[in-house]
Amino acid sequence: MTEIPGPGGLRAGATAVVTEAYAFACMRCGYGWEQSYEIEHHVDADGRTFVLYVADGRIVPSPLSRPTCRSCDGHVVRILRPGRVASARDAAHRERRVPAAGPVEAPWVPEGSAPLP
Repeated sequence: MTEIPGPGGLRAGATAVVTEAYAFACMRCGYGWEQSYEIEHHVDADGRTFVLYVADGRIVPSPLSRPTCRSCDGHVVRILRPGRVASARDAAHRERRVPAAGPVEAPWVPEGSAPLP
């Protein structure tokens, strides 16, 4: 998380801008994605503080209140720390090396003798 204090954020009147990133995984369809947000802190005319979430230059609802899957519009979405979706994709696409099967060694038992217990 990075904080940029003072005015000069994205919109006039912001007292601070904090950048946060989240990873999301939909429990309905399995889709995963990551998104960064600039969280602008403001003070209204009555002195009450409020925040605006900005993603890709647009004001959006808080991703923590009711996240929506970008793929299926489902709302059963798990929020993860950033980098989790990318690391899961990397692991899924990584070549899996399985050692080649070799001959199976079995003890030799001479014909007519009883096998060992």
